Amino acid sequence: MDSLLNTHRPPVFCPGCAHDKVVRGLDKAFVNLDLSGDRIAIVSDIGCSGLFDTFFNTHALHGLHGRALTYATGIKMARPDLKVVVTMGDGGLGIGGAHVLSACRRNLDLTLLVLNNFNYGMTGGQCSSTTPPGAQVGSGFLNRLERPLEICEVAGGAGAPFVRRLSSYDPELVAVIQEALEFDGFSLLDIRGLCPGRYTKRNKQTPKDIQAELDRLPDLSFYQQQNARAEYGSHYRQEAGRLQAAEAPLQIETSCTPPGSGRQEVVILGSAGQRIVTAGELLGLAGMSAGLHATQKNDYPITVMKGHSISECILSSEAIGYTGLDAPSVVLALGPEGAAKRKRMLKELPSASLVLKAAGIELPECKARIAELDFKALQVKSQDFALASLALLAGANRVLNLDMLKAALHFRFKGKALEGSLALVERIASQESPAFS
Repeated sequence: MDSLLNTHRPPVFCPGCAHDKVVRGLDKAFVNLDLSGDRIAIVSDIGCSGLFDTFFNTHALHGLHGRALTYATGIKMARPDLKVVVTMGDGGLGIGGAHVLSACRRNLDLTLLVLNNFNYGMTGGQCSSTTPPGAQVGSGFLNRLERPLEICEVAGGAGAPFVRRLSSYDPELVAVIQEALEFDGFSLLDIRGLCPGRYTKRNKQTPKDIQAELDRLPDLSFYQQQNARAEYGSHYRQEAGRLQAAEAPLQIETSCTPPGSGRQEVVILGSAGQRIVTAGELLGLAGMSAGLHATQKNDYPITVMKGHSISECILSSEAIGYTGLDAPSVVLALGPEGAAKRKRMLKELPSASLVLKAAGIELPECKARIAELDFKALQVKSQDFALASLALLAGANRVLNLDMLKAALHFRFKGKALEGSLALVERIASQESPAFS
């Protein structure tokens, strides 16, 4: 094998661009390692470095600016047999900095080539995260206000074991790329070069200048020993292999007959602590016990123990393509916060809808039929309002029936929780409610 370069799409850069040298250096490294195209994945970023994937006959992925390492991580974890190479400019380096740090911390076997030409070359020569403060760029004075990023020192501090700085014109370019490819872990090369299309039009810079600056910087080889550890992918598989296999998902067998066919939409509006979400889950389980399709969508604030709690559920004999509600069949208004949160929905309810509300809950005017539930007279505590409401619906064969609700309780609870729930449901379901008269 002489080359993996794509003869149908040969490398094309501005005359004198350092990227061309890196393309050809990477190709020679592949050849030296006897890597065929089906054993390599090149993941490219945006910008001039984002053209690399089209220049090689390998697997390739071209994604969003700064996100190349995230795609590469997924590829390497799914296909550890592939040699995964990421090409990124100093622009993508700055935009995707958090992903670079994560890659350094993980030590997954990826090779990141940072093609560093000190500016956004493709979009006009604006300053990047590596632009020197004294440079003239196409974005004003911003680079004078910021310290340029020394990515190798940052990467080494974040845990990357193999970090190197070198020039695109270095005679050892192929050898260093090859060493990075062979390294079993995360390797990062800061490869510095000229951008004649933008940067050197405003700034005097030569290959000798780049090499002189590199010679001035400290050696980085100590990071390889300091950050030495197991490669992430193999270590992950080793640790995962020690875990007990997860149990198969529980299956809900059809054991009940639903009270009707079609689609039922139920909204439970309550407050934190009223077990609204649990009631929504029970309603979904009840539907599945009768062979129905079921969805549940919940809404509650980050405070969790304070504020509104809402569960929107759909039971349908047909497949449900979207969890949004068209026209709720039943609304259970059990707490003031939930009712206030869905005031607009309540106003727009059609006349066919039924609203069961706890005593004292204020609702806006609407066309729906509204019935008040006196939970105090039923001797039901606030945390049981939602379950008691489901029991009333089940007793009236509205949306669900008692067999369905009991099947859901048996699936969801055990021990004393099950005994208490069943006792409450049976007691409330036997009550004659004026809401259904």
